[in-house]
Amino acid sequence: MGRLSGKTALITGASRGIGEGIAQAFAREGADLYLVSRSSPLDSVLAECRALGVKAEGSLCDVSDSADARRAVDSCVETFGKIDILVNNAGVTRDGLLVRMKDEDFSEVIRINLGGCFNMSRAAAKPMMKKRAGRIINITSVVGAMGNAGQANYAASKAGVVGMTKSVAKELGSRGVTVNALAPGFVETDMTKVLTDENRQLLIKSIPLGRFGSVSDIAGAAVFLASDEAAYITGVTLFVDGGMVMS
Repeated sequence: MGRLSGKTALITGASRGIGEGIAQAFAREGADLYLVSRSSPLDSVLAECRALGVKAEGSLCDVSDSADARRAVDSCVETFGKIDILVNNAGVTRDGLLVRMKDEDFSEVIRINLGGCFNMSRAAAKPMMKKRAGRIINITSVVGAMGNAGQANYAASKAGVVGMTKSVAKELGSRGVTVNALAPGFVETDMTKVLTDENRQLLIKSIPLGRFGSVSDIAGAAVFLASDEAAYITGVTLFVDGGMVMS
């Protein structure tokens, strides 16, 4: 029996990277999955999860559209009869220095990263509150705590997710729903592959453990927050960053 056996999880941004890694880790722990992506095909990750012996379905969903978010949650509930876990992982970057950043680049990052988290959480809260149980896990970033030059929009969106996490945790705690944030540091994904060797070495020097994280590092922490082992943890931001941010 896996730690998530009998549970159903909805994961956004699940087609690749951290979202795909969390989906695979949840499947290995026995969770049935409803996966969503804004535009990328989900066929391969769905097949990978089904091969691990769980049920897995999915659909395209723009989390920044509140109606789309409601449809995704409703489809999950219709397919599996419930939603036990929501992982808000979907996010984008539109980097640029403050004085050169376009209005649309700022707005899009806030709309998807922060607005999408709000839309999905609001939609999932109702069925979770009704059964008086649930887990919401919001993927934020170390950048939301420490800032980063050229990422004013991204840092603001991720800091906002932390504040939202605490507020929603206070609202839903009495209904048995926990709400936590997971803050990855620099992780080996497509987003970090574009770094130059020089920038990579500079970043590694700022990490006490001396390496970038792996997707499995983040996925393991997500499994913990989704499991019964984290039943008395809510409103917390768990940094999985090799020691970059110590608070």
